[in-house]
Amino acid sequence: MKKILVANRGEIALRVMRTAKKMGIKTVAVFSEADRNSPHVLFADEAVCIGSPPSNQSYLLGEKIIKISHELQVDGIHPGYGFLSENADFAELAEQNNIVFIGPKSHAIRIMGNKLAAKEAVKNYDIPMVPGIDSAVIDVKVAVEMAKDIGFPILIKAAAGGGGKGMRIVKNELEVEAQMERAISEATSSFGDGSVFIEKYITSPRHVEIQVLADSHGTILHFFERECSIQRRHQKVIEEAPSSVLTPELREKMGNAAINVARACNYLGAGTVEFLLDENHNFYFLEMNTRLQVEHPVTELITGVDLVEQQIRIARGEALSFTQNDLKIKGHALELRVYAEDSLHDFAPSMGTLTRYQPPKGKNIRVDDGFKEGMDIPIYYDPMLSKLITYGKDRPAAIQLMKEAISQYKVEGVETTLPFGKFVCEHDAFTSGNFDTHFVKNYYTPEHLQPQQEIEAHIAATIALQLYREEQEILKLPTHNHEA
Repeated sequence: MKKILVANRGEIALRVMRTAKKMGIKTVAVFSEADRNSPHVLFADEAVCIGSPPSNQSYLLGEKIIKISHELQVDGIHPGYGFLSENADFAELAEQNNIVFIGPKSHAIRIMGNKLAAKEAVKNYDIPMVPGIDSAVIDVKVAVEMAKDIGFPILIKAAAGGGGKGMRIVKNELEVEAQMERAISEATSSFGDGSVFIEKYITSPRHVEIQVLADSHGTILHFFERECSIQRRHQKVIEEAPSSVLTPELREKMGNAAINVARACNYLGAGTVEFLLDENHNFYFLEMNTRLQVEHPVTELITGVDLVEQQIRIARGEALSFTQNDLKIKGHALELRVYAEDSLHDFAPSMGTLTRYQPPKGKNIRVDDGFKEGMDIPIYYDPMLSKLITYGKDRPAAIQLMKEAISQYKVEGVETTLPFGKFVCEHDAFTSGNFDTHFVKNYYTPEHLQPQQEIEAHIAATIALQLYREEQEILKLPTHNHEA
C-alpha cells in the first residue's frame, strides 16, 4: 500500500495522514470548496477539490471519490469517522473496484448498522441485552402491550442510525402514541428508515465502550474500555480511559463480550462495541460502531498502540504483532471535545472566524485539530474545533492537567465548550467518579458558568485599563530637543 486517499476532512483527516506519512505512505486529500485552505489539504501529498461545501455535494459523493482514487492510482481509502465511514454501499463499491477499504467488509457494516440485525447476529454468543422486543414495531396498540410486558419507562429507538435521533423516552402508557410518531418521523427523515423498536429504559446508565481490533488471520483483541458518560443531547463531550468503576473481572467480561460481538459479524479492522452499565454494574450490549471512534486517542495513550497504524496494517493483510496478554493499561487519559458551541445557550453552534486560536502545548498534552488562526468555522459540518487530550499517571493527574490545558487554550471569535469542560473537571460528581449519562441534566445549568465568566471578563477589563493608563503615561513624557 503506497498511496491512501483520506475520504474525510479536518482533524481526523490530518490524524490519519500523519500516521500514513510516518509509515512512508503517500496521501491524497479530497476537499470541498469551504475547506480549500484547511491544514489537511496543505499536509497531503496530493489534493483534489471534490465539490461544493454541503457534504451531499462533496464528502458524501462515493462514486466520485472512487473515480478520483482510480485516476490517482490510490491503493486504499481511509474513511475516518462520519460521512461515508459506515456506509456499506461505499465499502462495497471500493471492494468492487479493487481498492482497499481501510475498515470492515461491507457485510459487517450492514449487520452492525442496523440495531435489530446486530442483536440477531450476537444472540448466540450469550451477550447480555437490554430487555426489550427485538423486532420492528409500527402498531401503537402492539407497542403499548409490549411496553406493559417490559415495564415503564421504555425507550423507543430507531433501528438505523444513532446520535440520539429517532430516540424517545416514554414514561407511561399515555405517551406511547405521540412519542412513537415522533421517533418514526425523525428516524425516517434522518436515516430514510422509520423502523423502531422498544427496549427497557435503563434509568441511570453509564456509557462504557470497548475498543477492538480484528485481523484477517482470526485474531481479535480488545484494548480495554472508554468511559463516555458525559454527554449533551446523547452526544459525547468528555471521554476517558480507563473507566473509574470497572473492576478487572468486569473489564475482562466486557472485553470478551466485545470480542464475541466482533466475531459474530466476521469483523475486520478497528471497531468499538458500546455497552450500557447500570447502577448495579450489570452491562448490556448497545451497538457496534464499525469505524474509528472520535475518542480513540485516549485508548492510544493508555496502551501505547497507534490504532490508525494497526488499521492500515490489517488492511494490508498483516497479522496483529501482539497478543491480549501483551496489552496493559498504563496511566489514565482524558479527552475533551472542543466544539464551537455556546455552553450558555444550550450548546448552540457558534459560527464565525477564529480571530485567535492558540491550543495548549506541553508534556502529556495532545491536541488533534484541523483548524488554524484566521480560519472560518463552516456551517456545513460538525462544529468540533479540536480534541484536547491529557495523560497522567492516574485519573487525578489527568484531570488536573486537563484543567491546566483548558486555561492555556486561547480561542477568540467563537464560543467554545472549554468553559463547560472546566466545569465538569471541577465538579465533585465527576472527580469522585460517581456520575452517569444524566450528568448534564442533573448538575449543569448555564448559570454555573456565568459567575466565572464575569470574573474573567472583569480581570481582562482591569488589565486592559492598566495597559491603557501606562500607554497614556508614556505619551505624556517630555521629548528632548536635540536642536543646537
